[in-house]
Amino acid sequence: MQKPLGQIPPRTSPCSKSRPTTCLQLPLPTATKSKSDAVLALGNPFELGRTVTLGIVSGTGRGGFGINAYEDFIQTDAAINMGNSGGPLVDAQGRLVGVNTMIFSRSGGFSGVGFAVPSNLARYVMDRLITEGKVTRGYLGLRLQPDMSPDLAREFNLPDINGALVTMVEPSSPAAKAGFKEGDFVTDFNGKKVTEMRQLRLMVSQMPPGSKVNMKVVRDGKERNLTATVASMPEGLFAREGRTRSGNRNQSGSDALDGVEVTDLDAQARRQFNIPSSVRGVLVTSIEEDSNSAEAGLRTGDVIVEINRQPVTGANDAVTMSEKAKGDRILLRVWSADPRGGSGGTRYITVDNTKRK
Repeated sequence: MQKPLGQIPPRTSPCSKSRPTTCLQLPLPTATKSKSDAVLALGNPFELGRTVTLGIVSGTGRGGFGINAYEDFIQTDAAINMGNSGGPLVDAQGRLVGVNTMIFSRSGGFSGVGFAVPSNLARYVMDRLITEGKVTRGYLGLRLQPDMSPDLAREFNLPDINGALVTMVEPSSPAAKAGFKEGDFVTDFNGKKVTEMRQLRLMVSQMPPGSKVNMKVVRDGKERNLTATVASMPEGLFAREGRTRSGNRNQSGSDALDGVEVTDLDAQARRQFNIPSSVRGVLVTSIEEDSNSAEAGLRTGDVIVEINRQPVTGANDAVTMSEKAKGDRILLRVWSADPRGGSGGTRYITVDNTKRK
């Protein structure tokens, strides 16, 4: 019988302790593999046993699959099939560089796109389980933009898209106490350049609670330095991370919200769409599929919180602000529900502010 040493939130397997058996022991290098490096996937596909397949590293830092909040996969074209999961991905010297995890496939069989958890991340989790019996993740209380675009960079007066855009600061969180604001763009974390939001989230999660971190942010085109004290991830956080306006708009001008119907938020709307009381704005009740807003990613049930970085107080306010918006694009800050039943979160989107022909 195996004895679990601990558990890892969310959706990851526990380490286990059992009687010694004959097994292969591999060194755990901490260096990240580069694209085109040769790798071999070992495993037991289809119960064939002791199978080795050869490929290369096709990419690193892959994520955004919705498995959990801390995805940082190595992508490989070494054949991975059922029975390979949990097996090692090794380099040409036999050093462990990853743990085979999953594939992308339309048929259920291998299609040349497989993924492995990097060995340095596996080591971090393993060490925490062995020494503490659990994985305690660092927490700052920042919600981050899932993806950056050149349009968003222009709206925030940023030189490029390399960084992490803050969409929400949790009240009374370490980030709030450090002075973070919505719209801050994090470019540096403890002396390391931030290239995208998943990298920043992973670095924060691996910081010990109580440690101080220094960050550089761009706010209104100016660089600032902020220092925060990392806290422990709150328990259960992973289980959660009327009258419409049809748009009587001035048809002679441009309007990014043409085809969008909004209503004031009331208690019934909050219950129906599970909108927290802290979220202020207007509820999108209907949207035309071929509208500019739909193309930008706005959906029924979203809450428009800001238009061009100005708070939206009601449906009439939203209509007036959209009619007066100037320029080819407008910036919306939008709250969306979590389809998996979590607490939802905010993001920024840019909408084409010109009429469709």
